[in-house]
Amino acid sequence: MGLWAKSVVIFNSIREHGKQSIRSLADRTGLSKSSVHRHLQAMERRNRYPESPFWETEAGHAWLIRLVVATLLVFGLKRGVGAETLSEFFSRLRLDGHVGCSPSSLRTVMHTLERHVLENAAAWEQEGIAHGDIRPVIGAVDETFLQRLMLVFMDLTTGYLLMEEIAADRSYDTWFERASERLSTFGTEVLYLVSDRAKALIKLAQKGLGCPSIPDLFHLGDDLAKGYSLCIFGRLRQAKRELEQAKQHLETWQRRAQTEPAQIAQGQARVAACTTAVHHGQEVSSDWRQQG
Repeated sequence: MGLWAKSVVIFNSIREHGKQSIRSLADRTGLSKSSVHRHLQAMERRNRYPESPFWETEAGHAWLIRLVVATLLVFGLKRGVGAETLSEFFSRLRLDGHVGCSPSSLRTVMHTLERHVLENAAAWEQEGIAHGDIRPVIGAVDETFLQRLMLVFMDLTTGYLLMEEIAADRSYDTWFERASERLSTFGTEVLYLVSDRAKALIKLAQKGLGCPSIPDLFHLGDDLAKGYSLCIFGRLRQAKRELEQAKQHLETWQRRAQTEPAQIAQGQARVAACTTAVHHGQEVSSDWRQQG
């Protein structure tokens, strides 16, 4: 039984039977008195905050593992956040008494996590190839500079990174060698390749992979989407304002004794028209969000 499992057994015994002597806890849990004593002291040091007892439960322990792994994966491995910053983050959440939060500990976990991610990715790739699930690729290629130059090759349909490798240069020969190796592993072809207008990437598509080279218009698409969003949501806000004004006018006319029935009917028609405009604007904005 591991250290954490022993702590959970002791915690559950205390929760179910109340405060007990060390001898009684040892008898109930099957642990030695010295082990119970050490774990009780450790639990007392950890449980300094209102939320601390939750981390001693099985559910809390499982959630804590998920929190740590998700944080290290998303921010550490994918976004390049440093171990010192992550250590500060966990400490500010008051978790330093429950998990190893030192930068060196977090680096060790990230290295282990990275190895498992790569191993799982390789296993899933082989499984997909064995089952014939590999389809032609709609590719996007680019280089990025982190600590060193990295070449990135993504399948736009699935968002899967076919290649993410450190390279000394970004010449055509390097791109062709690395991309061809990855594509031969999958036994697939590229329908077309999206990239900026770098000569090496255009040559990679047209000569190396034998497919069309498509300009990278992602930034232009983002600018167009922002422009449309201002128009769409601006009209929706205006429609909501007009609906509110129409409702206020109708309520005012309804309170007046001398108001003609025709005026009330006119106000009701105006409210109905504004309501229709608001519903239409909401449908358009919802479609825009889904398509975006």
